Amino acid sequence: MVGGERIDGVWCHIWRRTDFSGEYYVNDLVLYADGTVVCDGATDLPGLKRLLDVGRLALTPPDAPVKVDERSKWESPWGEPRTPESFLLEVADRVEELNGRPAAARRCWDAAGRYAREPSEANRELLRAAYLAVPQHLRLFVLGDMDRLDRPLRILLTDVGAHVDGDGPLVTPEMHESELEYFRRQAEAIATAEQRRAALHADDPVTAARPTVTSHQTVYPRGRPAEPGLFVLRNDFPAPIAYDGETYASVLHGYWALSAADTADRARIREAPSGRDAQEVGSGVVRRDGWTGLRLAVMAGLLRAKFTQHPELGAVLLGTEDARISYTGFSDSPFWLDARDDRGRNWVGRLLELVRSELALTQEPQRA
Repeated sequence: MVGGERIDGVWCHIWRRTDFSGEYYVNDLVLYADGTVVCDGATDLPGLKRLLDVGRLALTPPDAPVKVDERSKWESPWGEPRTPESFLLEVADRVEELNGRPAAARRCWDAAGRYAREPSEANRELLRAAYLAVPQHLRLFVLGDMDRLDRPLRILLTDVGAHVDGDGPLVTPEMHESELEYFRRQAEAIATAEQRRAALHADDPVTAARPTVTSHQTVYPRGRPAEPGLFVLRNDFPAPIAYDGETYASVLHGYWALSAADTADRARIREAPSGRDAQEVGSGVVRRDGWTGLRLAVMAGLLRAKFTQHPELGAVLLGTEDARISYTGFSDSPFWLDARDDRGRNWVGRLLELVRSELALTQEPQRA
């Protein structure tokens, strides 16, 4: 998370050399969409190249035996070995993917489709450049065809009258036409699938959503600011709520009071000085029967009451428009929070988005 914005990333294993013994051990290499690489500290792509060049990082342990494939290149089902150069190309490619831009494999497919539609020599050279831009160790599987591998591309890029890869079949005009037809069929299948997907997802927005809004748990030792801003989204924000025949000073007061089995405990929680005090008191009382199955509906009801009974707070919630709301913190259960591990369910954030949609619906002009 950077400035409240989530930066997506991917990871892989890599060998790292120790400072003391010089031996190598397996470590995690993490790559983020902004190009940051984290392994031996934080660096970028040029920094990763330097670490590979000096042997600080390695793709395989230096003493690993080299596997030799004695079959011809045409017959081999194995890709080219991964080298530091091809690995750096793969890393740069993943940055493109993380940012939603077409990576080398997609560009290769696009070039193949263009050549199949218009088989000119200029388009063939564009296809060759796109194919060679795919990291060498990934080219064999660039088409995602486990039967034919990348052979359709290698045939098209070999001149008529020459052997593919030097030891493969002799290319004929008929072979070229057969592979062009292969890509035409693939293009038709992709177009059909995209049309079906567009029909199934016809209600999806046509523009990108706003960046995620993150609601952080904040402590104000000198008092809350005069303009609370997004703090109004927090469950401990003081806003009297009439719900289920009682009035609660905040969502937390209502939630923990309604969780209690005993009437006296409910009154003590309701009268707590602050939302967090209500949580402290409520966490130590006996829970009402079936609370686990009821708590989501209660939280939804309390949030709905808060933002409908206080239009000025509802306006702040509506101001987040269609952004995903990430509700974070350190005092609540991961069930409610957008936590980093798999336990984080972000239910408060999801319910806030639901209430926001309901508020928007009530403000929509009535249809005639």
